[in-house]
Amino acid sequence: MPDLPIHTVLPELLDALRERSGAVLVAPPGAGKTTAVAPALLDQEWCSGLVILTSPRRVTARAAAERMAQMLGEKPGETVGYLTRLDSKRSAKTRILVMTEAIFVNTILGDPELSGVSAVLFDEAHERHLDSDLGLALALESRAVLREDLRVLVMSATIDGARFADLLGGAAQAIESEGRAFPLRIAWQGSSPGVPVEDAMTAAIVTAWRAEDGDILAFLPGVREIERTRERLEARLAEALVLPLHGQVDPAAQRAAIRRDSQGRRRIVLATAITETSLTLDGVSVVVDSGLSRRAEFDRAAGTTHLVTHRASQAAAAQRAGRAARQGPGVAYRLWEQAGHAGRPAFDPPEMLTADLAPLVLALAQWGSGDPGALGWLDPPPAASIAAARTTLQALEALDGEGRITARGRQLAELPLDPQGAASVLFGAEHGAGEQAARLALLLQERGLGGRGEDLEARLARWNTDRSPRAEASRKLAARWADKANRLVGGSGKSANSVPPAVLLGAGRPEFIAKRRDGSGEQWLTAGGRGFMLDPTSPLARADFLVIGDAQGQAKGARITAAAALAEDDLERWLGDRIHRNQVLRWTGSRVEARLERRLGAITLASGPDPSPDPQAIVDILVEKAMDKLATILPASLTARAHYAGIAALGHDTLAGNTDQWLAPLLSGRRDLDLPRGKLTEALLGLLDWDARQRLDRRAPREFTSPAGTTHMIVYEGDDAPSVEVRVQALFGLERHPMVGDTPLLLKLTSPAGRPLQATRDLPGFWRGSWNDVRKDMKGRYPKHRWPEEPWSEQPSLKTKNAFSRSQS
Repeated sequence: MPDLPIHTVLPELLDALRERSGAVLVAPPGAGKTTAVAPALLDQEWCSGLVILTSPRRVTARAAAERMAQMLGEKPGETVGYLTRLDSKRSAKTRILVMTEAIFVNTILGDPELSGVSAVLFDEAHERHLDSDLGLALALESRAVLREDLRVLVMSATIDGARFADLLGGAAQAIESEGRAFPLRIAWQGSSPGVPVEDAMTAAIVTAWRAEDGDILAFLPGVREIERTRERLEARLAEALVLPLHGQVDPAAQRAAIRRDSQGRRRIVLATAITETSLTLDGVSVVVDSGLSRRAEFDRAAGTTHLVTHRASQAAAAQRAGRAARQGPGVAYRLWEQAGHAGRPAFDPPEMLTADLAPLVLALAQWGSGDPGALGWLDPPPAASIAAARTTLQALEALDGEGRITARGRQLAELPLDPQGAASVLFGAEHGAGEQAARLALLLQERGLGGRGEDLEARLARWNTDRSPRAEASRKLAARWADKANRLVGGSGKSANSVPPAVLLGAGRPEFIAKRRDGSGEQWLTAGGRGFMLDPTSPLARADFLVIGDAQGQAKGARITAAAALAEDDLERWLGDRIHRNQVLRWTGSRVEARLERRLGAITLASGPDPSPDPQAIVDILVEKAMDKLATILPASLTARAHYAGIAALGHDTLAGNTDQWLAPLLSGRRDLDLPRGKLTEALLGLLDWDARQRLDRRAPREFTSPAGTTHMIVYEGDDAPSVEVRVQALFGLERHPMVGDTPLLLKLTSPAGRPLQATRDLPGFWRGSWNDVRKDMKGRYPKHRWPEEPWSEQPSLKTKNAFSRSQS
């Protein structure tokens, strides 16, 4: 065993785990926590079973197991084994099993008691992966309910030990270890806006190669940038051994990148963030950091997970720089300005806050916890993300309406896949195409299999003929998934009918079946109601239907990056149970339109007039639309009279609350709101009993009858209500001002031609006041009509002077 800084705190840690069921270990990079702690537990009295060490990535899990086995003088698979998705080594002798966090979640879901397990060590917990947080929450609940003797240890270099100690409970002790402090120099290179990252990295690596000694570890955001940088370096530094290190590299090549070169050649390792923590790369004394990080983020609006490039956090930058000083003095070249470093986020956000939570919600339903808040979390899952996940799972029939797991959901949970991928594989197994479905699911998860391009069928065909070790291992993994799915559904694994790849994909992603919306094939609408874009030059652009496997970008304008073309006949044949015949009623803005539609979610497959729509449904729509503009539909004159008379039964709020009594009957058999005003008035008056009708007519009479016998509508709307418009000659002989109840009626007097003369609430005062001026003016304009000096003493009449004289004689 090498002498490691962690050894100084191991006695304290062992004492803590002997006395308590949980502890937190905070140790800087290079202290040895990953490889020294688990072996130290094996001879403890309480540790008679297996020690599980979780690791965030396959590369680090395998490397940690191989390093521990080497320290014990053994081969992997003996005392120390590992378990990853594409590779595993374990035996009956295995006491320490290193596994990825996702595999641990599946392990504890399958055996909540963790039978035969004495301790679970969560390494690099600061990375806050979704599976790490979930696994820890499940382990803590298992310890609380089923396994009081289970030890839980959280380990990291940068976590807040106090927060984790509180989460572990039981007065869990937080122990800190000092690291091995080798000098580390930071070389700030500055940024070059507009320069591609691969060009900037190549220049910085060449500079470091010539100025420094030792191997170089360079951090880039993704595989594409790694490959472009590798091409440039091989052209400029022919003597260098340039090695990529990321999740798509096969295990043998990963080992070569981690270890010193057997021929003593100097290495340049181009890596993604998988080497930020856990791994120690022998011989590396120089780090070149692009300052960029790419992580998966779930867009709830688009319903897709896409990769987003961010500035690396300060914590990530510190971890990366620390790789250079693991074994001796080192230097870290940073491609940004020192002045801007403080503006970077302190830590990367937990995946809990950014990831698709459908796998977590299904796992919790399988666990028996319908309420995620009942478990222990450092950061509780967001309610909106939980709701979106439940919607997805209910569409797959994995959860019932109450959020409980269904029989189908238990089958999905048995497969080590996300719920959508598992649904595809189960559907394939039920139709004799389980292995093909499993390959499609794996193709979406393992980037780089089958090359690139949007066409998943083309990528699947290329992968099927690929004889590389990674391709072979991936096919074996898909076969294992298919075998398990066949056992779950009782399938034979064979079928006389081949199932199109798009059908298999659509069975697990029904909301991502999409229809072309334009002639170029650029715009697509999914069954889930979301819009996506496709490069019009793609061979898929000519298809009428697609099943989208992956997309990048935000909800508006997300671009399809992986899909399979779907024939409409295949959609009808294989996925017809998802197509529904709907009677659809639409408000066009002026009337209700009734149509029969065949729909796949938001996609309309066929549409035509509906000869027999639901009449009550039409009435309900019309009533709803009438409510939006009730004030314009109601007869204003009647409602104003009622308001003036204090008749609450015809008030706006009352009428809005009993539309079923007066409005709905009027709308029966109609498609629009163009109601005859007479019928509408009758319907409203029909709401009043005899006493209310009498009170309405008494307090707010509908008409005013002039002394001349003419009738005029009284207006009850407006600030000057009540008012009436009447020719002045019709009021001759009237000495007293007419009243409406206790209010003088506003008389709007007009000339014989109907033009306004004057308005008054004091007719006697008008006769004896301004009438004289009006009389002089009107007498010249209308000489044929009467304009007496004392109109209150005249007989009322609208006749001309001559006609009035003849009538008198």
